[in-house]
Amino acid sequence: MNSPETAAESGATTPICSAKGCRADAVWVLAWNNPKLHTPERRKTWLACEEHREHLSSFLDVRGFLKDVVTLAEWESGADGRGPS
Repeated sequence: MNSPETAAESGATTPICSAKGCRADAVWVLAWNNPKLHTPERRKTWLACEEHREHLSSFLDVRGFLKDVVTLAEWESGADGRGPS
């Protein structure tokens, strides 16, 4: 999977989907953690386009890792208290 990076970090104009081989613009943020490795409040993120949101969410959810799915705009605004402000 591609590492989810912000546009500033990657040098790209928009973040891209984390699905392997996908170069589509990200629309969703999938916040997750592995309870065997991360503290409960820690959130790692994958980015997803419309096409891959369900697949990536299911992959994480089956393992008990998925914590939240929000739009990229909502995550970037920090309005929900989860993403960067």
